Amino acid sequence: MPRLHKREAGATSAMSARTRVLHLEDHLTDSDLVSVWLHEAGLDWEVVRVDTREAFLSALESDEFDIVLSDFQLPAFNGHEALTETRARRPDLAFVFFTATLGEERAVEALKAGATDFVAKERPDRLVPALLRAVREAEERKERKRLESQLLQSQKLEAVGQLAAGVAHDFNNLLNVITGYSELLLRSLPAQGTDRQRTEQIRRAADRGAGLTRQLLAFSRRQVLEPRVLDLNAALADVQSMLARLIGEDIKIVTSFDPALGRVFADPGQMEQVLVNLVVNARDAMPSGGALVLETSNADLDGNYVRTHPGSRAGTFVRLAVSDTGHGMDEATASRVFEPFFTTKPRGKGTGLGLAMVHGIVRQSGGHVDVYSEPGHGTTFKIYLPRVDASDERPSDEGTRAEARGGTETIVLVEDEDGLRALIREVLEDAGYRVVEAADPERGLAAVRAQPKGIDLLMTDVILPQMRGNELADRVRKISPSARVLFMSGYTDEAIGQHAVLTPGAQFLQKPFALSALLAKVRAVLEAPPEPPPAL
Repeated sequence: MPRLHKREAGATSAMSARTRVLHLEDHLTDSDLVSVWLHEAGLDWEVVRVDTREAFLSALESDEFDIVLSDFQLPAFNGHEALTETRARRPDLAFVFFTATLGEERAVEALKAGATDFVAKERPDRLVPALLRAVREAEERKERKRLESQLLQSQKLEAVGQLAAGVAHDFNNLLNVITGYSELLLRSLPAQGTDRQRTEQIRRAADRGAGLTRQLLAFSRRQVLEPRVLDLNAALADVQSMLARLIGEDIKIVTSFDPALGRVFADPGQMEQVLVNLVVNARDAMPSGGALVLETSNADLDGNYVRTHPGSRAGTFVRLAVSDTGHGMDEATASRVFEPFFTTKPRGKGTGLGLAMVHGIVRQSGGHVDVYSEPGHGTTFKIYLPRVDASDERPSDEGTRAEARGGTETIVLVEDEDGLRALIREVLEDAGYRVVEAADPERGLAAVRAQPKGIDLLMTDVILPQMRGNELADRVRKISPSARVLFMSGYTDEAIGQHAVLTPGAQFLQKPFALSALLAKVRAVLEAPPEPPPAL
């Protein structure tokens, strides 16, 4: 038989996982009977009896209870006041009246005021079923609210991600102009001198700006990845000495790597960035030292897990857990850690993009991140990445890159950013190409029609006024069937492909790009095998 746990308020309990009943009752015998009935029903519940207003409020504030069971009339307190105080302090807590003095009219009023149920003391057989039902319904409400909160947070992150991606796209256009013209200036300046130093400062500042946009794109899952089949254990071992230098001597690194760990398909450099960001976050949470624990394991996630973790999916995964013994976070803080620009660090000590990058990189790699934390008890981040077969290596485009050289072909350039369009034209013309530029698709089509022998290459932004770049490309190929097409965007090819803007395999140049990369990509596209003519 289950053990009976009965105590007065103020005692301590080591069994916090047990269902706990706060019983407001001035008759000890009645409270003992409740314990007996629960015991006879096979329920290992703990009953805590109080009989004054002060004891009741103190118990509500200091202890975690699953349900309140209340008499209605007590010498110096009553059930109506108890219900009001409970709803003010613990609005989701189940509250059941068990009384002989309530009456039908008062019972209805109590239910309207927020009571979960009421049971007459003349019907003790109804008490245990009523308590079970009340606790179950309260748990269901709590779980529903938790899932709704997680869903809202997921939608919030997605909306912020879309905004961040749009900002990054526009900044990439501007930064491309700055970095491009800085590069041209540096080519014409002597190796020494004030002008060169100033130009190098401009270029370095623009590069830092490009780094920030990459972080925004990482958060919004729109950055360029170069994934391959990866042994996460080996990758962690490779960077362990670097991590030790990063966190300092007062933090001990503890590792637990599963020797049978599966493989993942991920970008090694981005996985290293994920790890560094998590380790730095852990280090900052342990200013007085502590332990950093790195663990890997295989994980099979089922439907039950997915139902309680919005944004996840069922399947076989590799799990990386990064834990610290730092100060931890409360629930409100933990719910916001992946938001860009959210930080608990002092002003100037962090951008608030580190964990946002972690979230974005992992999501773009097909996985998800969970965070577990409690004030004073440290934090654990668990990363789940899809497990793949070790032979599931995908072809790389290494070896297909052309050198940065020029040519004499005719190129129609369609770009709505004036400064960037002028830069690209100057670079291509300096390399020997014949360039006709256009600020919008209609002018681009007119430029193609004006070439009696057709064109060799259409170079176009993906997002344009009037029509998308892929629609423009289709119309150009009907006018000049042998024309190659090179798309450009501040978004990535993967992100654009996910929105059905580009077909798989389309030639793509990510902004901001180096001038040498521009020339190499143009040459590679022009020398690639011709595409089949469009259907008429």
